[in-house]
Amino acid sequence: MVGCIPWFDLFVSTVTIDIRPARARDAAEIAAVHDDAWLFAYRGLIPGAELQRMVTRRGAAWWQKAIAGGSRLSLLTFGPTIAGYANYGRNRARALSYDGEIYELYLRPEFHGLGLGRKLFEQVRRELGPQNSLVVWALADNHNANGFYRALGGVPVARSSESFGQTQLDKVAYGWQA
Repeated sequence: MVGCIPWFDLFVSTVTIDIRPARARDAAEIAAVHDDAWLFAYRGLIPGAELQRMVTRRGAAWWQKAIAGGSRLSLLTFGPTIAGYANYGRNRARALSYDGEIYELYLRPEFHGLGLGRKLFEQVRRELGPQNSLVVWALADNHNANGFYRALGGVPVARSSESFGQTQLDKVAYGWQA
């Protein structure tokens, strides 16, 4: 058949997946990713009013200020869409002997299960320095996050708790040695 296009050619397209530093103009979309990811991850774990308060305070202005202030913030893009972000730097827990820390690593829910979180984690780890050790904290009842970090080779190294309003929730630190 001359001039016929195979059916699969109609549906196959190339999408670029990239990881890049955040820019000030990304702030509104980062805020939207944050809102979607946090509501998905923490609904039912963090009390509703407290979760909503936490999400609301992280609007575009908050992210612009973080970017302008030099926060290390990498974005994972899927085509033109910001699919996720990671915020990272030096380890803040002095009691733990790790060099770096990923403070936040989140994807929009529709991008879960595609290997993109792993790709973002590995890039951030390289940026922190592969010779450095790394720690990440997750709520103990956040089974998705705990499974994700264990699958990446993270080993539980500490426990703590955090208050969300009147509710105290346990959290787990996962560590990676150099």
